[in-house]
Amino acid sequence: MRFLAIDIGNTRLKWAQYEAAHAGAALIAQGAEFLENIDKLADGAWAALQAPQAMLGCCVAGDAARRRVEEQMELWDVTPHWVVAKESEAGLVNGYDYPTRLGADRWVAVIGAWHRMLAQGAPRPTIVAMVGTAVTVEAIDASGRFLGGLILPGHGIMLRALESGTAGLHVPTGEVRNFPTNTSDALTSGGTYAIAGAMDRMVHHLQQHCGAEPKCFMTGGAGWKMAPSLTVPFELVDNLIFDGLLQMAQARFRNPTR
Repeated sequence: MRFLAIDIGNTRLKWAQYEAAHAGAALIAQGAEFLENIDKLADGAWAALQAPQAMLGCCVAGDAARRRVEEQMELWDVTPHWVVAKESEAGLVNGYDYPTRLGADRWVAVIGAWHRMLAQGAPRPTIVAMVGTAVTVEAIDASGRFLGGLILPGHGIMLRALESGTAGLHVPTGEVRNFPTNTSDALTSGGTYAIAGAMDRMVHHLQQHCGAEPKCFMTGGAGWKMAPSLTVPFELVDNLIFDGLLQMAQARFRNPTR
């Protein structure tokens, strides 16, 4: 069963096609498009693909973007399925106050991280950080319960907020420095350390709560920029969302009523 996984973020759409709808399936093809180019997929990158037999995606960019993707999928005879967070799925319990209000990308990422951690050894507390347009930092205890997480602005949003709220503050991106001595470096360092501080704080909270050192994963387009500024080790994973979608698809398409 050829399987298409789709991740529609705030800036880009990422997709991957696999030979089957289960964890560990071989990757056939993958790609990414900025949201303004979604309408070119059917005549572009997707035109050469073999028709998928199942599809699962997560979308945080709104209903309009999701509908545009579904229009592009009309070249195949496949039903689109979109993730909505549940009370539990793929071995993970959702501790959000209102489980269905948890962002689909966050739910998929914590499922992907949980199973990646299990594949490496015994269950342990886990941190999942996604660094993109926005930043989320999630916590899972060793029993597989999602405890909750942080949401904060990504680097670009922070800088735009400062530019719009501070007269004359329009400077190029700088470098991360311990002691910045120009405005560009001060802005870049401030944003980086704000994100790093949130990640370090969540690691501390989870370690105190569970009494064990957590395993930490980081994903997202800007994740690699953060790694040198963190005080605890994070494993950088390129496609954590796709890992989660494969785990969910493994159960959903074996039992389509779920």
